[in-house]
Amino acid sequence: MEQRTALDKQGYIQRNLLDKKDFSLKGFFLQWEWMLVIILIAVMMINASLSPYFLNYASLRDGTMIFMDKAYIVFPMAMIMILRDIDISVGSTVALSSVVMATMYNSLGVPMELAVVICLAVGALCGFINGLLIVKFKELSAVIVTLGTMILYRGIAYVILEDQASGNFPEWFGFFGWGYVFGIPFILILFIIMAILFGFLLHKTTFGREVFAMGKNPTASRFSGVKVDKIKIIVFTLAGLMAGLTALFLASRMGSTRPNVATMYELDVIAMAALGGVSTAGGKGRIIGTVIAVFIIGYLQYGLGLINIPAQTLLIIVGILLILAVAVPKIKLPAFVKRK
Repeated sequence: MEQRTALDKQGYIQRNLLDKKDFSLKGFFLQWEWMLVIILIAVMMINASLSPYFLNYASLRDGTMIFMDKAYIVFPMAMIMILRDIDISVGSTVALSSVVMATMYNSLGVPMELAVVICLAVGALCGFINGLLIVKFKELSAVIVTLGTMILYRGIAYVILEDQASGNFPEWFGFFGWGYVFGIPFILILFIIMAILFGFLLHKTTFGREVFAMGKNPTASRFSGVKVDKIKIIVFTLAGLMAGLTALFLASRMGSTRPNVATMYELDVIAMAALGGVSTAGGKGRIIGTVIAVFIIGYLQYGLGLINIPAQTLLIIVGILLILAVAVPKIKLPAFVKRK
């Protein structure tokens, strides 16, 4: 019976996911990622025309440190959106993880190395709780569940630190946010490694194929033997873990933390994933698209920040990009905006 179930599961995945088409040079260059490349080039040109300090190696290199911390959450967020879910608690998870880490080190005397591990563990725990609630209360949407935990996690952070800041981290901790390896920011190197790992996980493993299958048809996936609940919990836990990693980089870069950090991070992360080609209807998306979108939104914010554009204006621009990213696939446009 178990062998029959395994065969049915494999057959379902093959029928729904292994529908590879013959390679077409035209089709290759009409993919959404090429449109993102064009948008990125346009952003770079606009920023260069607005600020003479933008288009040089040091500026571009160091600019990644400003926006790269939140980019780590984009990878699991893309997987969550492929599953037809959403997680709007990631910013609060970042805040709670960093606050717990700082409190453990400054108030309880925990060694900083252990506090770093605790930070990652708190993030993973928050993500696990999100996933567990979603699979246990299927009548509730992920939006409602993570809205509740968003308020809960942020509230706990305020209970712990109130409205105070906590820092005084050891000198070596600053390497996470400001360190270089062979002249390249450490945060950028690790981002590239994570992009490769998540790309492999999503596109080259059975786990990834099951994620796509669930996004295309959750009910059929469940009846085909895919462990739907287990996969959801794993993906949401990964989101929490990456939020914990983001907390490390953010606290390192700022030199301190407080309960209101990472506010509106969820907006940027969701916008990056959606702009990167991840379908809000589930079942579609690629890591390479989200990587390009990270640099589009990141350099857009960084470049406009160089000319002192107000933060409110940046929020408006990101909101417009998010709306366009969601609306474009629904509009009958030429083939050059085709998503794969």
